[in-house]
Amino acid sequence: MGMPGGMEWILIALVVLLLFGGKKIPELAKGLGSGIKNFKKAVKEDDEEEVVKADKADEIEDKKAEKSVNTEDTKKV
Repeated sequence: MGMPGGMEWILIALVVLLLFGGKKIPELAKGLGSGIKNFKKAVKEDDEEEVVKADKADEIEDKKAEKSVNTEDTKKV
């Protein structure tokens, strides 16, 4: 089973046109486009939150390492 050819796409388009009508198709396409846009926006925001969380985790680890080095230095003196 491969990708549909030219005749299959035409048949699919005709069936969609018959089911939804000419007036409803632009509304469906607009809704689909806005849904995709919102999905991409949510994914981008999620990625940014993960980067911020990773940066904070790195800062906390750096502070812990710095404190342990300072504690070892004071014990040696």
